[in-house]
Amino acid sequence: MTHEYAGRYAAKHPEGAMPDPRVAEALKPKIRDGGVSCAAVHRIAGELSLQPNEIGRTMDLMELKIVKCQMGLFGYTPEKKIVQPADAVPPELEGAITAALENGRLACRTAWAIADRFGVSRMEMAAACEAMAVKVSPCQIGAF
Repeated sequence: MTHEYAGRYAAKHPEGAMPDPRVAEALKPKIRDGGVSCAAVHRIAGELSLQPNEIGRTMDLMELKIVKCQMGLFGYTPEKKIVQPADAVPPELEGAITAALENGRLACRTAWAIADRFGVSRMEMAAACEAMAVKVSPCQIGAF
């Protein structure tokens, strides 16, 4: 589900890989304009007791894109990315983000956990990361 694979997401997976039929059925009613929202993917993962990346794998194999990232990082039209850098990042939040970096990046799952711990929205968390020039990766669903 990365930009470089647009229109050929299945190519990210081994030849002959097949979508999980149970996941495919759960995704079908959520498809809008060739995509499924990040929030819907996470709801489906919870309902099926699967990890979000397992839903993402089936989405890739069905050539579906992820839309409306809950952190505002991608999947919005026409802007693509809607998050803007925060004007200021509280020192405690900045310290938590810095401490959680792995190879200079912050995993999406970790970003969500930090946001929960500090009582900020996921978009506010992304805005803090933008202000700090911290890339959020990997995506829980497998988009990047």
